[in-house]
Amino acid sequence: MKLGEVTLLAVVQGLSEFLPISSSGHLVVFQKLLPGFYQPGILFDVFLHLGTLFSVLIYFRKRILKMFIDDFWYILVASVPSGLVGILLSDFFEGLFSRTFFVGFEFLINAAISFGIAKMHDKEGLVNFRSSLAVGIAQAISISPGISRSGATVFAGIATGVRKSRAVEFSFIISIPAILGANIVQLLKYGSNGYINYPYYIFGLFVSFIVGLVAIKIVFEFIKGARFIYFAWYSLLAGVLVILLSL
Repeated sequence: MKLGEVTLLAVVQGLSEFLPISSSGHLVVFQKLLPGFYQPGILFDVFLHLGTLFSVLIYFRKRILKMFIDDFWYILVASVPSGLVGILLSDFFEGLFSRTFFVGFEFLINAAISFGIAKMHDKEGLVNFRSSLAVGIAQAISISPGISRSGATVFAGIATGVRKSRAVEFSFIISIPAILGANIVQLLKYGSNGYINYPYYIFGLFVSFIVGLVAIKIVFEFIKGARFIYFAWYSLLAGVLVILLSL
């Protein structure tokens, strides 16, 4: 793994993690374009996700503790599905990260989700047990590369009556235990692998953190302007292109 490749993938992760276009799917595609790219499991990927997790912590730093206290039980409910799936089916989902053709179809599903968000009218509801469970199931499904975690969880939140801005906020907050859990699982499985260049991994984490801060700001601006339709068209075109190139 070269420093330029690390930087490229970190920028891709930082830009795409909070936009509803699937950061994992984009990492799969870009890694396929890099000759000889190797990582044990998806350990490098989760390091990059950890960088964007720090973006969430910094962005919400003034009120994150209050948000966790106020929504503790809902965050717990939303975290259970992805936690179970991540532990019980980790090998299965790791295998999907090597199937670019499959990722193309997931991009098409992602496009449908973004089209759905663009058509939805804003609601005035708050997060409750029903909506947090729906968001949690959506987050578990989005472990599959190509389906945006942010897009799927925001869609589930809005579909169950949660205000759009609140759904986005809750989506960001529940990413914290999900990403921490993924890092723990991958480190336990592959952390002692002798091929890991940890200085490069940490550098990638830092770059994805910086770029992620910018991406969070962009997402809130797009929410205010109801411009999810742009992400829908992007995902549709990306899906078609990836499928054609995989044939």
